[in-house]
Amino acid sequence: MLLLLQRVTHASVEVEGETVGAIGPGLLVLAGIEPGDGAAEVGKMARRLLAYRVFADDEGRMNRSLADTGGGLLLVSQFTLAADTRSGLRPGFSTAAPPAEAERTFSALVAECRRLHPRGVETGRFGAHMAISLTNDGPVTFLLRS
Repeated sequence: MLLLLQRVTHASVEVEGETVGAIGPGLLVLAGIEPGDGAAEVGKMARRLLAYRVFADDEGRMNRSLADTGGGLLLVSQFTLAADTRSGLRPGFSTAAPPAEAERTFSALVAECRRLHPRGVETGRFGAHMAISLTNDGPVTFLLRS
């Protein structure tokens, strides 16, 4: 599992002109699901992304997590994160989980994040063409791998 965390002042996702998820200050997380990702990865990565210290403390150091700040979390499934880009000029997608497996795993990640962070978890729409708007704060972006 790959999670691309972006600290944002706000973010939203639209499908066919309709806003399906939006947050204020918090994290936009693009999730790439790989074959074999399951309950162990879901639990570990949900806890990790909520505890990852990317927000400033009173001294301006990245020492606070989303759990500490109570900020919003916008989770968006993005299979292209799991693409094989090691060679050639076109990505290969054999390294991404098949759609049905990815949807189950992504849904489990959303459910676990909602359980652990009930203050506000929004999502995109799995498998849809989405338009994502964000203001990256910093910019601050990290890639977490399971």
